Formats: sequence, C-alpha cells, structure tokens
Amino acid sequence: MQDPARISEEQNTLRRARLLNIAYDDTSLQETPLFADVLAVPEMYSIRAVPLFIDEHNVKFGITNTTSQSTMATLRSRFLDQRVTFSLISDTGYKDLMKRYDPPKQVIYQDISLTTDQASQLSTVSKTMSEVRADDMLAYLVQQAYTLKASDIHLETDDNSVRIRFRVDGVLHPIAELTPEKYRQLVSSLAVAANISTSSNEAQTGHINKKFQMADGSEVAVNMRVETVPTVHAMDAVLRLFNLKPEMMRLDSLGLNQEENDIIRDIISHPNGLVLLVGPTGSGKTTTLYSILNELNSPERKIITLEDPVEYQLKGITQIPVDSRGESGGFAEKFRAVLRLDPDVIMVGEIRDQDTAKTALQSSLTGHLVLSTYHASSAAAALTRLLDTIGDNPLFSSAIRLVAAQRLIRKLDESTKQAYTPDESTLRWVKSVIDSLPPHFERPSLENIQLFKAGHSEENPFGYKGQLAVRELLLMTNNLQQELKRPPLEITTTSLEHTAVQDGMITMLQDAVLKALAGETSLEEVARVVA
Repeated sequence: MQDPARISEEQNTLRRARLLNIAYDDTSLQETPLFADVLAVPEMYSIRAVPLFIDEHNVKFGITNTTSQSTMATLRSRFLDQRVTFSLISDTGYKDLMKRYDPPKQVIYQDISLTTDQASQLSTVSKTMSEVRADDMLAYLVQQAYTLKASDIHLETDDNSVRIRFRVDGVLHPIAELTPEKYRQLVSSLAVAANISTSSNEAQTGHINKKFQMADGSEVAVNMRVETVPTVHAMDAVLRLFNLKPEMMRLDSLGLNQEENDIIRDIISHPNGLVLLVGPTGSGKTTTLYSILNELNSPERKIITLEDPVEYQLKGITQIPVDSRGESGGFAEKFRAVLRLDPDVIMVGEIRDQDTAKTALQSSLTGHLVLSTYHASSAAAALTRLLDTIGDNPLFSSAIRLVAAQRLIRKLDESTKQAYTPDESTLRWVKSVIDSLPPHFERPSLENIQLFKAGHSEENPFGYKGQLAVRELLLMTNNLQQELKRPPLEITTTSLEHTAVQDGMITMLQDAVLKALAGETSLEEVARVVA
C-alpha cells in the first residue's frame, strides 16, 4: 500500500507535467531498471536527471522540477544517434533511484562522549561526519546532543575548516571538524528544514520540528530553533535544542526552596500584575515561564502566549507564533490584538522595545497577569533598564509585582567531589558575601567550614553532573516603590539592589555561595557564572 504523502506528491508532479506539456512517470508503481553506463553518478547528482530507458534508437531521462533547459539541450546534443525524450518524475522518485545508483555506504555511528581525550574523539566523529549524507549529519548531531543533554550545537566557520561544539551544562565542548565542502552540504540541509536562506547577508531565525530517517534505519525527532549570522568566512549557526517534555515543566521541578516556592505561588495567585524573568540566553528563563504557565493552566482561565518561536506546545493554552524580525509589527502589535480576546493570563516571549514594555505595563494594571522575559544582568538592573526604555512612568512601580533573575551553574558530581579547607583569602571573601545577606536571614556558621571542588573519574572526567539554578526574587515592596519615585538620575542599580536586600531579597551571588557552602557546587563555578 502506497504512503498517502507519496501519492499526493505524485499527483502534484502529474499536474505539473501537464502544465509544462511534458511526459510524466510514476516510478513508485514498478521498479525501474538501472542503466549505469549512460551517465556517471556525480553527473546525475549535478544535473538532477536519471536514465529511465535506453535502447538502440531511444533514450528517456527522468527529470525533476529543478532540471534546467540547458541540461536538456546538452543531453540531446550528446545522444544524437538516438531519439531523446524527457519525463517528469517526483523528487522522492529521483532520490529513490539515486539510492539505487549510489547505495549509501554502511556507516557506523559512533556515540559521542565528553572526554579529556579530545583529539581522538574529534578525529573519530569528524571521520563519521565526512561519510554520511547531509540530512544524516544533522540528525546524528542532534541525536548525540540529546543523549549528552546538550542545550545548543554551535557551528563555527574558519578559514579552511568548520568547528562543531556542544554546550553541555553551560560549557562548550569541541565535538568535530568539517571541511568547508561538507559544511556547505550540512548548511544546505539545515536551511531547507528551517526555511532560511544560505545566501542571506542578514541574521536569520528558523525553526525545525520534524523526524529524520537516518541511513542505519533509526529515526530522530528534531525540535530546535536555528539562529544564523554571516561571518567573514561563511554562515555560522547556533542550534538551540528543545529537549524538555512539557509535562515535566512544573514549579516543583525547578529546584525552588520553600521560600522561593511560596513567593512565586503567591504572586501568580493574583489576577493582575507583571512578572519578569531576567537572565541571558540559556539561563532557564523559558523553562521557568512554562512551569508557571502549567501551574496556572486550568479550565477557568484563558491563557494566551506570544512566542518567537513556540518552543513547546501546551494543551489548553492558546499559543501564537510571532515573527519579531518580520514586517508584521512583532510583539507589540500582536499584544494589542490579543487583549481583544479577553485573556486572563498573557505570556510575552520577550520584552524587546518600548512599545511592548508600555503595553505590558498597561495590561498588567487592567486585570491581566502578564509574564515575560527580559535581558539584564540582575533583577535590579532590569528595573533600571526598563526605566531607561519607557522613561519616567507613574504606572511603572504599581504594575510590577516580581522580577526574578537567574543563572544556571553546574552541580558537583556527588560521587567524585573533593572536600577542602579554604585559605584565609577565600574565607574572608565568603564571609563578606554572607555578611551582606538580608538582616533577618539566618546566617550559616563559618567555623571549620569545608568547601568542595570537582573531582574526576573515567565516567565523568570533568567532575560536574547536571545544573541547578541560582536566583534572586525582587518583590515590589513599599520601600522599592518609594525608591523608584525619586528623580531618574538618582536611581541606580546599586541603590535598588541595596533596598531590595534590606527588604529580604537574596542576591544570585549570595544564593550561589550558600549552595557552595552546602556542597552543591564549587566556588570556581560560582566565579565563572555569577561573580
């Protein structure tokens, strides 16, 4: 029984042939004999034509929509002793025939592991990549990235090679190197799947959500965002993997302590207000947002999201994709349209401009709970940046309920971590951070403290396993509201953070040091990410 998609493709090809007034062949109905001596395999790939029949007097070529008129003329001139005819075949039919003319090599897909012996692995994986088809290169990379729990795949061009790196637990690891020719094949496959152009001189964003069938028969489901930018050598790309299951996105899965859990649940229980998630790319903002949406999702609430792109589909929530780089107005215009649909909760993927910021503030004061993300280095910095964006606005402090900033740091591997006694300099620094905690916070004892550093084993040469979030939750208190009513030039990130700490906020640095004292991470990791 034929695949419905193949039947539809053949019907479309037949209609195309009739429009062009050319013959048509359905190669799926019977196995076409091979005529290997007519054209060389590289030429068949190059000109997108394949012989379907040949005898003493006739030769018939199967061509596709992309076969050029000049190619047809060239073939007629080469076979002057025979009558040359052409028949349109589907793209799938052409690919199937080419697999018979050029059977794929048996490739053993080596599993990638994070190892200190980078040179050996680079050589092995690079060799594997050089032997597989373009689609298989992409599927293989994504398959291995999922296995290693990587968040991103980085494709970075150089003079005469292309470096591939995986970001695992926030750190980049070299995986393979490609030749420029092989990279062009990979980028071509990537561009088709993500609906982007390989010749654009502008940065582009695409999205891939499909299944790839690899040469060894395995199937890989690919769901990722594609960000590209032209460089002096070629087009670089970062592939952001969406590898979390929506049903796992719950507040209880975020690693919140009891106080953080209570604060967030209390804030989102209110019917209106603005909640901002702050941090750089890859800091877990989207996961936290989706977890809050899952918590709010109920038959009594209408929830609408505006996203660029929609990363995870949530049942019961209206999700609207937004092309923020296109000409359709981006987030602000869609935001105003969504307000007419009477939502209770609105999630805006990111506040990027003044118009979106003002619409979010106004909406949060008129009976809507608005959730969004914002790029800033800390919660207090987010407030000063927003003030710079929207100017002196009396609605500002009344609209915002919570600004939650976060980073992801690596967790120490419990089986290999090593205890040590810090030196006097380190101890003084830790004490200064602990002394800066909010006045009413119960401080841990620093007598005879032990800290931990990363160990290593054959299974885990780097000494870290997984990630955890360090957070600061800035609540809009009366003292902060008074601070924000001062003249704009007198409002600084430092003064806002000081006021927030006096009112009970624990900063990301303080949270990270407390986690280091608890043996969950190392001070080296705290310094790398937060300090």
